[in-house]
Amino acid sequence: MKITLRDQQKIYFASDFHLGAPDEDSSRKREEKIIRWLSEIEVDAAAIFLVGDIFDFWFEYDKVIPKGFMRFLGKITALRTKGIPIFFFTGNHDLWMKDYFTKELSIPVFQQPLELEINSKKFLVGHGDGLGPGDEQYKLLKQVFTNSVAQWIFKWLHPDVGMRLAHLWSKNSRIANDKKKEAEFKGDEEWLWQYCQKLDLQYEFDYYVFGHRHLPLELKVGKKATYVNLGEWVHACTYGVFDGKSLTLTKYHG
Repeated sequence: MKITLRDQQKIYFASDFHLGAPDEDSSRKREEKIIRWLSEIEVDAAAIFLVGDIFDFWFEYDKVIPKGFMRFLGKITALRTKGIPIFFFTGNHDLWMKDYFTKELSIPVFQQPLELEINSKKFLVGHGDGLGPGDEQYKLLKQVFTNSVAQWIFKWLHPDVGMRLAHLWSKNSRIANDKKKEAEFKGDEEWLWQYCQKLDLQYEFDYYVFGHRHLPLELKVGKKATYVNLGEWVHACTYGVFDGKSLTLTKYHG
C-alpha cells in the first residue's frame, strides 16, 4: 500500500484503547477522550491506523454486534463520511472482527502486519501479538481462538453468556500481566524489538509500528530503522504521528 501526503497532512497511529475495560464508567470517559482526539486530528489526517485491541472484547455474531461504543462508532463513521481513510487491525482482544466494519463503514480490517509506503518511507504495521520469541502459552491459545470450529462453537453461546465469559477472561489476563510487570522495559529481551531486529536482516523498513506491548517505545533497529510501540490509552494515551519525514510518539492530554 502506498500513501502520498500533501503539504501539512499527517498519518496517525494508535492502539490499545481497550474500550469496555475495566468498567463502564472509566471506559466511557476514555471513549469521550478518544473522540476528542479524533476530532482534533481530523483537520490534517490523511489516514488513521487503529492498530489492534481497540475493543477489550469484540465478537461478530451473524446478526448481533456488541452493545456499547456507539459514540466511538459514530465518530469513525463521520470521519469516513468526510473521506478520511481508516484502517483497523485485530489484536488479541478483538481477534474476532470480520467484515462488519468493511461492509458498513468501508474500513478494511487486517489480521496480519501490513507493509506500507508513505512518502518513500517504508513501514511495517501490526498489533504485534504472537510475534517474536517466547510467549508460547499465548501462541497456543491464539491457535485455539482463531480456529474456525472453536469460533463456531462459541457463536452458539447466548451473547450475554459469551460476553460475560470473555470479559472475565480479559480481566484475569490484565491481572496476570500486572503480576508479571508487563509494563516494565525488558531491555534486550523486548521480544517485539527482537522480532524487528531479526526481520531487519532480510528487509529494509524505516519504521516497525506495533501495539500490544502497552509501553510507548522508540528503539533503533539496525542502521536506519526504528521500532515504535504505540503504548495504550488506559493510562498513557500515547500515539504515533508521521508528518511525511519522521514518525514521533506523542502523548494526548486532551
